[in-house]
Amino acid sequence: MRGADDEPGNRENDLPEARTGTRDGYERLWTPHRMAYVKGEGKPTGPGADDGCPFCRAPGLAEEEGLVVARGKSAYVVLNLYPYNSGHLLVCPYRHVSEYTSLDGDETAEVAALTQTGIRTLTEAYRPQGFNVGMNLGTVAGAGIAAHLHQHIVPRWGGDTNFMPVIGQTKVLPEMLEQTRSRLAELWTRE
Repeated sequence: MRGADDEPGNRENDLPEARTGTRDGYERLWTPHRMAYVKGEGKPTGPGADDGCPFCRAPGLAEEEGLVVARGKSAYVVLNLYPYNSGHLLVCPYRHVSEYTSLDGDETAEVAALTQTGIRTLTEAYRPQGFNVGMNLGTVAGAGIAAHLHQHIVPRWGGDTNFMPVIGQTKVLPEMLEQTRSRLAELWTRE
């Protein structure tokens, strides 16, 4: 949807309540789906697993609904609902734990193995030129959901950090999350 379509003088939207204001010459890329993120919808109400933790909820849903890409014995892989780039994955232990040092040996090993497989799968699917991989442990460190640790795998391409997020506070993603999940899940099974 383009902002020019809502500008005054557009015959289809010529009612006063449909206008966005004075024409300023800018195109607008509307991202209404991000309002849920801005409002904090779906965030836990507290630190416990039963406080609405999306990382505890996702593995109980069908893959498509929960955006689950792959499942292991003690950890799983899910798409980030608000990705930095296409293919932004999160590797999560099933167990609701906030500290990396609280993972047991099997969980630690599986998070690492799923991260490696995620990088290989993303490389095959999208041919990124690099990756950001890591965890934000604690709210002060930038964790949006600090109560349930999760490892980010963010594919990167030259020029992907451009003016859109800096000036427009908008990310441009070339496909819907459902398409990304389907593509990665299909490639994952061949891994």
